Amino acid sequence: MAKFRRRTCIILSLFILFIFSLMMGLKTLRPNTTAFGAPFGLDLLPDLHQRSIHLGKNFDIQRSERTNNEPNTKNLKTVETTMKPSKASELNTEELPPLNYFLHVFYYSWYGNPQFDGKYIHWNHPVLEHWDPRIAKNYPQGRHNPPDDIGASFYPELGSYSSRDPSVIETHMRQMHAASIGVLALSWYPPELKDENGEPTDMLVPTILDKAHKYNLKVTFHIEPYSNRDDQNMYENIKYIIDKYGNHPAFYRYKTRTGNVLPMFYIYDSYITKPEKWANLLTMTGSQSIRNSPYDGLFIALLVEEKHKNDILQGGFDGIYTYFATNGFTYGSSHQNWANLKSFCDKHNLLFIPSVGPGYIDTSIRPWNTQNTRNRINGKYYEVALSAALQTQPSLISITSFNEWHEGTQIEKAVPKRTSNTVYLDYRPHKPSLYLELTRKWSEKYSKERRTYSLDHQTPVS
Repeated sequence: MAKFRRRTCIILSLFILFIFSLMMGLKTLRPNTTAFGAPFGLDLLPDLHQRSIHLGKNFDIQRSERTNNEPNTKNLKTVETTMKPSKASELNTEELPPLNYFLHVFYYSWYGNPQFDGKYIHWNHPVLEHWDPRIAKNYPQGRHNPPDDIGASFYPELGSYSSRDPSVIETHMRQMHAASIGVLALSWYPPELKDENGEPTDMLVPTILDKAHKYNLKVTFHIEPYSNRDDQNMYENIKYIIDKYGNHPAFYRYKTRTGNVLPMFYIYDSYITKPEKWANLLTMTGSQSIRNSPYDGLFIALLVEEKHKNDILQGGFDGIYTYFATNGFTYGSSHQNWANLKSFCDKHNLLFIPSVGPGYIDTSIRPWNTQNTRNRINGKYYEVALSAALQTQPSLISITSFNEWHEGTQIEKAVPKRTSNTVYLDYRPHKPSLYLELTRKWSEKYSKERRTYSLDHQTPVS
């Protein structure tokens, strides 16, 4: 009888141990995000945990450095992470890095696809011929054929998207926010006008402004060199932009050291127009001066060659930017010249805005232009440019670009892709978000450094 009792006790003990082990095993299999509120990564976006139910399924999830794989945001699946979880109710948005309104990024809204536009726009960019027929004959001609063959050397994570797709615009704003970029400089043509490979895009501005405001971003305008651009129609352009968009909360204004709060306009290829024409618009004595009027602003000229400095002064501009992401390609885009340009701007009370980029490759549309390719070197090229810019203690920094895919200057997410004819470049061994993460890192560094020097006491209006 005692032997039977001992056997019963042993069996019962083993059964209890089995049940306990089973419960502990089930506990360890529970997803890390269970019972922790908002989806992982939303803590990077201010107030997003409170508004997540309104944003749909296409979240831009930012992962920690320990996460191995980055899911495609177009088909998000549950992600198990090793990040220390925290309850959404404990999320303190005040601890999040603020947006840097001194950091601008050039943004293009000229892309289209059949779903939203009835046809592909810009993704089917033509291969541009070299101006020398003897060279041109050695290279292919024709157009690209999306969606697998696009006019770019990298392939977007969002595919051959449409700039008219509201979900695409929102994804872009989330990516900019995650990168701590405060201002997007929107490529802009007047109503009914367009670039030679695109369609009019001014009708997209209200949506872009609305989506930007949702993420506390600001929008400034990067005015393109449309045909016959001069002082007279530029006056009409500025009046149109300010009258139509100037009251929107996302419309960007900059507070100068004199206390003026003014909109800012980047003028691409400003050197095409003679400085005498610009002076009519931008100097106090000009024949149709906008100075001290409701349409006054800060007008930023593109400096390509060194000789443009005097033209910029004569034209009455308020600052310079360098745009090109190709170190050594032009005088303005060469890092070694930025210190001299900054000194020139300081001397003449101009804003100096160096333009940094992650690399450059445009051989998908200019196959003969290999000499201007700049390898990204896994992010090192970008960081060298950012470091060079910070050394000049600039008024602002501009990034070329968020999504100029044709010239390979994008910091937008790109993914590996291979077709029967093309192997696209990508950001491996890093994640598709590499350049957004680098931008955020340097944005925070720039914010801290800028606070340590008294440059011009100018502040953006947020």
